[in-house]
Amino acid sequence: MSVYLHDIPLSQALDQLWQLVAGMPFPAAETVPLAEGIIGRTLAAPIWAKISAPHYHASAMDGFAVRAHETNGATQTAPLTLRYGDQTQYVDTGDPLPDWANAVIQIENTEPINANGTLSDALREPYAIRIREATNPWKHVRPMGEDMVATQLVLPAGHVLRPFDLGAIAGSGHHEVSVARRPRVAILPTGSELKPIGVPVYAGDIIEYNSLVLAAQVREWGGEPTRFPITPDRFEAIQATVREAAKDHDLILLNAGSSAGAEDFSASVIESLGEVRVHGVAVRPGHPVIIGSVKAEIRNTKSKVPIIGVPGYPVSAAMTGEIFVKPLLAKWLGKAVELPETIEATLTRKLVSPLGDDDFVRMAVGRVGERVLAAPLTRGAGVISSLVRADGIVVVPTGSQGLAAGSSVQVRLMRPKQAVDQTILAIGSHDMTLDLLAQFLAQKGRRLSSANAGSLGGLIALKRGETHFAGSHLLDPETGEYNVSYIERYLPDVAVELLTLVEREQGLIVQKGNPLGLRDLQDVALQQARFVNRQRGAGTRVLLDWALERGGLSAENIPNYQQEEYTHLAVAAAIASGRADTGLGIAAAAAALDLDFIPLFQERYDLVIPKEFAHSDLLQPLFAVLENKAFKNEVARLRGYSTVKMGNRVAMNISPQ
Repeated sequence: MSVYLHDIPLSQALDQLWQLVAGMPFPAAETVPLAEGIIGRTLAAPIWAKISAPHYHASAMDGFAVRAHETNGATQTAPLTLRYGDQTQYVDTGDPLPDWANAVIQIENTEPINANGTLSDALREPYAIRIREATNPWKHVRPMGEDMVATQLVLPAGHVLRPFDLGAIAGSGHHEVSVARRPRVAILPTGSELKPIGVPVYAGDIIEYNSLVLAAQVREWGGEPTRFPITPDRFEAIQATVREAAKDHDLILLNAGSSAGAEDFSASVIESLGEVRVHGVAVRPGHPVIIGSVKAEIRNTKSKVPIIGVPGYPVSAAMTGEIFVKPLLAKWLGKAVELPETIEATLTRKLVSPLGDDDFVRMAVGRVGERVLAAPLTRGAGVISSLVRADGIVVVPTGSQGLAAGSSVQVRLMRPKQAVDQTILAIGSHDMTLDLLAQFLAQKGRRLSSANAGSLGGLIALKRGETHFAGSHLLDPETGEYNVSYIERYLPDVAVELLTLVEREQGLIVQKGNPLGLRDLQDVALQQARFVNRQRGAGTRVLLDWALERGGLSAENIPNYQQEEYTHLAVAAAIASGRADTGLGIAAAAAALDLDFIPLFQERYDLVIPKEFAHSDLLQPLFAVLENKAFKNEVARLRGYSTVKMGNRVAMNISPQ
């Protein structure tokens, strides 16, 4: 069984990588003809202009070439006449000027005349032209070298070619360029539990998509990836695959098996074929990174090929690419690493980090009022969706145990900065219609970024000015009304509008066929059914506690009452996986995972929107979507939903102080 050599700081791990590749030849440059196919390639050598552009004095207009000084004195009332041939000559745009000329008069500002002084039909070669305004030297002329002068630098080495660069290269006299050869990167997924994309999967099977993500990253960063087939967890098989990949690749990414488990062969395979420089980096996510090299015979030459052992968890794998592979490819291509845009933001909640690690934390980012806010997302190394949802990353450096809520942080953006100003932040209760809402808002140029914090969490976020709206379904047991009394209690100083989004069914989600025969919460207690609850402050949790009290039950009567999830779908997933027998949730979540549902309650789910945002340009598309027939139809297709009251404003007697 392999073990970590030891975790070392990220800076030291990168130093080891640079030392490792220092003695290895960079991928060679190659000369290629100018063509659209070279867009995105990196120049291996600078482009110096062979000729000037233009390489002659060129007319910038259709008109007549003249000597500027011979036009002096021409006015509207005292025109001048210039003889065709020795004092003027017709030129089209782009034509070279006659040696004696130094200006061009536009054809529309001339009058062609005959020998007798009358207007002529010979526009291009009249006897003479009459002008009524003087011109200046070099007017309407593109002088030689206006664009580029021979010997001047056109593009530096390391420049990534864009479409319009090809015109500059061609215009400076080149027909081919020297570009860095794309580094060839082998991506080797390993694991007996892995299954290719597109095949049926069962319990214990894992869809192999890390190689897909890594290959896309390599391609985006200028490399040429090769995805190898899945290799099972056998030392000899992995060793053979690595040895084969080393024959014709510049870099090997060995995915999974980099930890310290019984079937983690990466480190021992690398040691058997070369050396391990690093095994374990103090970075989160991505602890078990391996950096080393393997011996290879490349084109009849004995050499070494760098190899990186990439952790198997999806987020760790993707972050390993960003941290180690991206700068290595940039170095080989001779270009600077592209730094992400950054933006200063305020952290919405406390962030706890391990003291000895550089912690890369995914963030949702949006502008609420005058502040840019960053809300931490799910941190699991296996949660690839957190990278999809993330707007940026905050790095909490080693030596820090975290950051306090309200701290100022620098966010490395994963989206264009302008997208931040088009992002609507929603913090509060989870509802499946929010995903549909996000889809329709995207068609209107808005991005909905939602964080599941429960109904009470949403109201608190509104009080702190940290969200544009909150979803809420908090039942007042005394009045039977939803949300109003809680808004009065938690937002006494905030003017809000309360809009109904949907009415929906809440009930018991149970396994297919309802094997325990559950009918209500009394049965849950009697059968001692394993329960999965929502987090404290969630509207569903409030509803459950109210129903238990009404039925003469308490939390102690419900097995696993303290087992919590943050969304209805997570509750359904816990039941579908067998981790729980039942839980309170919405009918649509049960239908999504093909589970049975026992309806118990009909409730109203509202959007709580501060008035300052309700009338802003940012949120106007939201109100348009709530009136959209197609959106209502999509919501109505979800089980247990009613859109009859969608968009209705709920009356409230609230007067903020």
